[in-house]
Amino acid sequence: MRAEADGLTWLDRGECLRLLASVPVGRLIFTMNALPTVRVVNFAVVDDLVLVRTAADTTMASKVHGAIVSFEADELDAATRSGWSVTVTGLAELVTDSAAVARYQEIPLVPWAPGVRDQFITITTEILDGLRIARQQPPAAHPASA
Repeated sequence: MRAEADGLTWLDRGECLRLLASVPVGRLIFTMNALPTVRVVNFAVVDDLVLVRTAADTTMASKVHGAIVSFEADELDAATRSGWSVTVTGLAELVTDSAAVARYQEIPLVPWAPGVRDQFITITTEILDGLRIARQQPPAAHPASA
């Protein structure tokens, strides 16, 4: 970890992966029709990969295979003005190997969305960028001017 001024700390790779694994929901950012698109998904971290479970016929499944995507997860506390955010940039791939599919089906990753969700997407964690902001004091109230 590399400390910055004003309570900001850049996180190393190990801490980024640990924090990612500690939350159940993140945001997958990919391109659809040449425009950025964001989907909120539940996920798991397995072998330094972000693992997402979806349906084979979703737009997400059809658009991300073989693409460089971003994935972001965070935990923020508005009351204390603190938290962390981790962004992953990597290659997304649909999992087609039957042994890998069988292995991923054993991971306790239950989709929140209804319907059959039997397609897995992995995202490599080649680039990890994490930042923590420490608890901050609320700004002092300014007296009303007369």
